[in-house]
Amino acid sequence: MAPEMARAVHRCRVEWPDTDASGHYHNSAVVRFVEAAEAALVRERGVVGYFGAAPRVRYEVDFASPLWFQQEVTTVLDVERIGTSSLTFRFEVWGEEIDGRPRRLAASGRYTVVHVPQGEERGSAPWPAEWIAALAAAPADAERAGPGSRNRRWEVPPSR
Repeated sequence: MAPEMARAVHRCRVEWPDTDASGHYHNSAVVRFVEAAEAALVRERGVVGYFGAAPRVRYEVDFASPLWFQQEVTTVLDVERIGTSSLTFRFEVWGEEIDGRPRRLAASGRYTVVHVPQGEERGSAPWPAEWIAALAAAPADAERAGPGSRNRRWEVPPSR
């Protein structure tokens, strides 16, 4: 069985600039929610120099339901795979209960970044060993994820 990788949970609200004229979120807001979770993960793990050295090379999203202005949002981000010079994340964006609407999955997907050290030729390079170590899950992460979590939707408690 492959080891569990690092996870971040980020909570925020749908703000007015995240919405379109109908009052529900614009699909590009998902990228902002996910990148905020990524920034939290990198910060929590003490990975220094990551931003500016990890451009996105692939991004895919499945949209499941709308999010509404002022709705609380929970984004769950997991490191899915660490390659020699690439890293794949997977995510779920959940809309918390609002105005009688139940908590629902709004979007899910995955994206891949590649290590391109700053100041180098624009080519990929292996990840620094300390970054790989930092993105490996701590025992608490595996406990929080629960057994078999790689094969089912994450069970993250709703925000309060």
